Amino acid sequence: MLKEFKEFAIKGNVVDMGVGIVIGAAFTSIVNSFVTDIINPIIGVITGGIDFSNLFINLGAGEYASLAAAKDAGAPTINYGLFINAIVTFLIVAWVLFMVIKGVNQLKRAEEAAPAEPPAPPKSEVLLEEIRDLLAKR
Repeated sequence: MLKEFKEFAIKGNVVDMGVGIVIGAAFTSIVNSFVTDIINPIIGVITGGIDFSNLFINLGAGEYASLAAAKDAGAPTINYGLFINAIVTFLIVAWVLFMVIKGVNQLKRAEEAAPAEPPAPPKSEVLLEEIRDLLAKR
């Protein structure tokens, strides 16, 4: 059983998947920063200063100026602004992955389109051709 597990764990697909998960986790922080620090301010300027991360519906009593104040007070809220941010983040990740896969597919097509060199003849044929050429010279 240990031998089977070792074979499974060493297979390339498992290692590739592990590397992909680690890279994906690192990429998440980059995308979150990109959305929070670059995209949301631009969208805020376009929409007249709306900050999506601060949009919420208060389900409890009282009024709160910000989502942070509502959370500090322990008020139940529906945080639809954070949901909008999550959608924007997803769309950016999907777009980046689409572009990466599109680039990889173009490289594959270019590789397939390149004419392949004819395979070298077997050694026996090369030797027979050399013998034929020597006999022809006699």
